Parts: sequence; structure tokens; C-alpha cells
Amino acid sequence: MKQFVVYRRVSTQRQGRSGLGLEAQDRDIQVYLEAFAETPYEVLGTFTDVQSGKSDENRPALQEALSLAKKHRATLLVAKLDRLSRDVEFIARTIKQAGLCVASMPGADTTMLHMYAVMAEQERRFISERTKKALAAAKARGTKLGGERGSLEARLGALTADADAFAAKVYAIVQPMQERGDSLRQMAAALNRAGIETRGGGEWQATTVQRVLRRGERGRQAA
Repeated sequence: MKQFVVYRRVSTQRQGRSGLGLEAQDRDIQVYLEAFAETPYEVLGTFTDVQSGKSDENRPALQEALSLAKKHRATLLVAKLDRLSRDVEFIARTIKQAGLCVASMPGADTTMLHMYAVMAEQERRFISERTKKALAAAKARGTKLGGERGSLEARLGALTADADAFAAKVYAIVQPMQERGDSLRQMAAALNRAGIETRGGGEWQATTVQRVLRRGERGRQAA
């Protein structure tokens, strides 16, 4: 019988008390268990960390979950990879301690999870560098970054860099599909089947794929 240990994480005390975030994780985990898990299966326990900040330290519930998983040779099950961590090394260390399954990526094996983690980390670094360059360019133009106008411009620059980076990543996936003649609906369906969410965390539609293709093409021409 396949055995799982469920791990959930929310980022603030308020979120933990309200259940915000936990409901979505529970939903994704339940969908995976009902639709993708080998049957019969057993959930040995559910552990939750309520953690403030971005640090991966001080995760007592995760340590309990890993101990139980190792004891029974069970698989650690999380809703999304970032609920475990956004740090590649942390994810790699966790995988060494127990098997890992991500509900939103039901077909992903250990190698694929490593690749997703590396890609996500590279994207964050890219966004950070783009934001720094946008702020430096604004400063060179004489824009004051300390006041209300400067703060607004800085935020807009960061949002634009974030959107450009996300569009570039998805563009690399859908552009070959476009070249082979897939329709926008077919591309949207493929992204949804792969568990890739839109930047806002929703499902892909033909119109959102079209926007990514246009933005990605502009970025390629500007490069």
C-alpha cells in the first residue's frame, strides 16, 4: 500500500489561524490522492508549519513529517513545490531524506522536481537583476526614488520586470507549439494539463496564451 505524509506550510500567523492558504493546499492534495495516487493508499499524518518570513529555518512540523516518512518509507506529499521551499539546495536535501511528491505536478519525478526548482530560482534571480537595472536606469534619468512618485515608478518597474520574466519562461514552452500549428486553445489546455498556472495563479485561456506570445515576441525582438 502506498503511504503518504502530508506537509503544508503557510507564511503568517494570521493565515494559519484563518485557514487561508490551507484550504487551497488541502484541495490540491485531495485532487491528487483521488485522481492520481496509486490505490489503495494511506495518509499517515498531516503536518503544518506556520512560518513568518522567507527563511527555511525553524520548520519543526517538516522535521516531524520527514521523520515519520523515513520511519515508514513513505512519500512526503505537498500541494506545490514552493510550499516545501523556494531554495534548490533545501529541496535537494529534503528529497534525499524521503520520497517527494508534488500534487500540482502529478507526473513529475525527482529529476523533474529538481529542474523546476532550478528554473524557479533562476527566474527569481533574473527578476531581481531586471529590477535593479530598472531602478538604476530611473535614477540615471534623474527620477527621485525616495518620494511617492519614485516609489510608484520603482514598483511599476519591478512589476514589469516580473511580468516580462514570467512571459519569457512560458513563451519558451508555447512558441514551439505555435510553430507546429497548435491553436491557442490547444496550448492553453497543454499548460493546464502540465499544472503550470498563469501569473495570477489561475488556469490558462486562449486569450492569456495570446498575451504571453505577444509579450514574448516583443521581448525577443528587443533582445
